Amino acid sequence: MASRPDTLGALKRSSFASRRARSVKDEVRRNLLVRLAGGGPLFEGVLGYEETVMPQIVNALLSRHNFILLGLRGQAKSRILRALVGLLDPEIPVVAGSEVNDDPFAPISKFARQRLAEAGDDTPIAWVGRDGRYVEKLATPDVTIADIIGDVDPIKAARGGHLLSDELTIHYGMLPRANRGIFALNELPDLAGKVQVGLFNIMQEGDVQIKGYPVRLPLDVLLCFTANPEDYTARGKIITPLKDRIGSEVVTHYPESVELGIAITQQEAWTAREDADGNALPVRVPPLVAEVVERVAFEARTDKRVDKRSGVSQRMPITVMENVVSNAERRAARTGDGDVVPRLADVFAALPAITGKLELEYEGELVGGPAIARELIRRAADATLKAHAGALRLDDVIIWFDEGGALQVDDELPSALVAQAYDTVPGLRDAVRAGRLADDDDPGFVAAACEVVLEALVARKKISRSDAGQYGRAQNEQRRRPGQDLFGGGLSA
Repeated sequence: MASRPDTLGALKRSSFASRRARSVKDEVRRNLLVRLAGGGPLFEGVLGYEETVMPQIVNALLSRHNFILLGLRGQAKSRILRALVGLLDPEIPVVAGSEVNDDPFAPISKFARQRLAEAGDDTPIAWVGRDGRYVEKLATPDVTIADIIGDVDPIKAARGGHLLSDELTIHYGMLPRANRGIFALNELPDLAGKVQVGLFNIMQEGDVQIKGYPVRLPLDVLLCFTANPEDYTARGKIITPLKDRIGSEVVTHYPESVELGIAITQQEAWTAREDADGNALPVRVPPLVAEVVERVAFEARTDKRVDKRSGVSQRMPITVMENVVSNAERRAARTGDGDVVPRLADVFAALPAITGKLELEYEGELVGGPAIARELIRRAADATLKAHAGALRLDDVIIWFDEGGALQVDDELPSALVAQAYDTVPGLRDAVRAGRLADDDDPGFVAAACEVVLEALVARKKISRSDAGQYGRAQNEQRRRPGQDLFGGGLSA
């Protein structure tokens, strides 16, 4: 902006001078109150926390607290911290050349104090935007006090002709550089104890020792942390004095309903595809398939073979959905289908996006990730069918398989042929109609609905399904009549 003051004297005469005593926590608090009064969403893109997590975060910010988010992986902790940037003012003035965003009216570094003393009202002023006031660090065991606080820089001392004990020789770390802003530290328990000591000392008392020299840095900063609750409570890696200085502890959680999970996945998953010429591909995900994908995560979170302490990340249904769409896209490219319409077979093709995100207990390791993932998909299909058409009568379908009927539909077939194949199973198409699971005029949705019904029956052990995708009678010995390899009912292709 051309009208921004560029010297201290001009800044004193501007409207900003009246706000110079406000700390960053007061700034966030004021902007939060304005947003609350406006009634809009506090943080864009964060769903499902409106009645649980958000009120606690709001209370922490209104109380001017440093806070920590406790939650398992994939619970939007980092996204929430990054969204805090929106509660900062658009720009603030700093002493030009300052490494620690020195307030021209209350400098904390020797560099800024000397410059103000020398230039007075002619001191150059720079402006820092919101993004420049947010500093984020992933805590790892190798992070040092120099990374966080700073260290003596011999080269700076030599060039400036300073003693090593002079404050002007300090190369500031990430925390001082976040002065007048937000400092976010992810996975706090992984930070070494001695670094945690330096952290709480500077955030509370404002002083620290660098190479044995005491340095006073009264930082103005909002500190936010994240941690896994298992690390935080059981392993006890956060030192007690630091825990005592964190004002509020907010616990996050996974989506509490399937509908909410679907909304999150729909928001985050990349499903808008283009063809080789850059033209948009018509991608239509049947609601039943989207629900099955989401329920896979819900089923995994309740499975005793999956490690509860690790959790099942919300990233899993997001990446599964992307794989599902990609498999349907690959099939459409080969068959020439105009639309990309995923089926349940595409969910089975997305096993790599499931197994890599499951931390298994010992019993689960014995069974194996792929086998558990397939079982989770079937259970998810069963739960989906019960939610939409729990009273469906499927006796005719089960009897046909019990009498030796078998069905194997090639995953690479176009949707119209797949729907025709499922017509050969007595009662299957009627069940889809009765349950209003798909529109009769939409072969892709019909095929997806038929597969959900069949997988639900597999989950109930009414019929069986081989790893090759062949449906048959529930017993291990399946009697197959000639001509039923592809479509069943005497059809072949």
